[in-house]
Amino acid sequence: MDQRVKAEAGSTLKPIPLHADRGISLDRGEGVYLWDTQGHRYLDMMTNYGVNILGHAHPQVNAAVKAQLERLTNAHQSFDVPARREFLEALASVMPPSLSAISFANSGAEAVEAALKYARVASGRPGVIATHRAYHGRTFGALAATAEAKYRDPFSPMLEGFRHIPFDDLDALDAVLDERVGAVILEPIQGEAGVRIPSPGYLRGVRERCDAHDALLILDEVQTGFRTGAPLAFTAGGILPDILCLSKSIANGLPLGVTVTTPRVAERIPRGSHGSTFAGAPLVCAAGTATLRVLAEPAIHQHAKEMGERFLKRVADRRLPEVREVRGRGLMLAVELKRPATPVIKAMQQRGVLTLPAGPTTIRFLPSVLVQAEQIDQAIGALAEAVAEVGSTV
Repeated sequence: MDQRVKAEAGSTLKPIPLHADRGISLDRGEGVYLWDTQGHRYLDMMTNYGVNILGHAHPQVNAAVKAQLERLTNAHQSFDVPARREFLEALASVMPPSLSAISFANSGAEAVEAALKYARVASGRPGVIATHRAYHGRTFGALAATAEAKYRDPFSPMLEGFRHIPFDDLDALDAVLDERVGAVILEPIQGEAGVRIPSPGYLRGVRERCDAHDALLILDEVQTGFRTGAPLAFTAGGILPDILCLSKSIANGLPLGVTVTTPRVAERIPRGSHGSTFAGAPLVCAAGTATLRVLAEPAIHQHAKEMGERFLKRVADRRLPEVREVRGRGLMLAVELKRPATPVIKAMQQRGVLTLPAGPTTIRFLPSVLVQAEQIDQAIGALAEAVAEVGSTV
């Protein structure tokens, strides 16, 4: 064998450095806690960007996965399987009747990608309106709808037909919504932008304008779904979308996404025009069914609402001088600082609490909906200590 080939064959694969290194190696999780390989315990207030909504190693989800693992892990969607049928029944129980057609994906970005394709074919129009600071994913279609230059610029030019306007601004929508626009895509609450909640009436105003111009409304609930004190965040706005995207929390850690549409949209999608080899696999559907059955309990959402209110009040009551604003709904929460957030996030990690950024000055909290009051208070205590420590070193 050529010496160069031998050397290459023995080389070590290294991940492309796409993500910041948090400096710890995670080994296991249970409930709202994670442990690293050194045995240190962390309160998980980020849940893998909002994925583990029931925490780690939830007994009902684990039991469902183990049982399905012994039966069938994957099956193409051209075959019927009981696990997929049971997931559809569980999801239908929390869906409004108007959203009755579904396709499967493996992630939120893929769910958005399908939504954009469906909107184009169903409307017959290429134009899509998204908003500034929106985050919809990093595949090319989802990336075109995503606003931040740091995600887009390395891969420009973007797909044509996308325009971005200010979020929570109906006048801006009026200025660009015309007969070329097939869809408007929104997050009911902007997550990556720092948990930005629109004004009362904004979502209804968007819905009315879409109806007036025969444009479709796509709501991206990949992050908001089951987290804001209700199964679906758009219900607070009193509206219904034409297309809904869900992922992250619906299988409590396994890769599952769905795009749900009205029959009017579904009937215009050609057979064979979209698909995925792994999507809708029995194993992830079993996890999704178990997760959704837990999340179907109204008490879960009331608890999330109460814990979120506790967080907002107790952070505000502390009157921390470095905190500019605290905001959120349910357990989708953010603390905006007057200084960069990264040093505070690192200092919280050193105190055994994991959080994540949402922009340069904002800390995002996306805990499990099973988090308890004492754990909320622990996170706030770590925040206060970290803010004081970082402030004292400047």
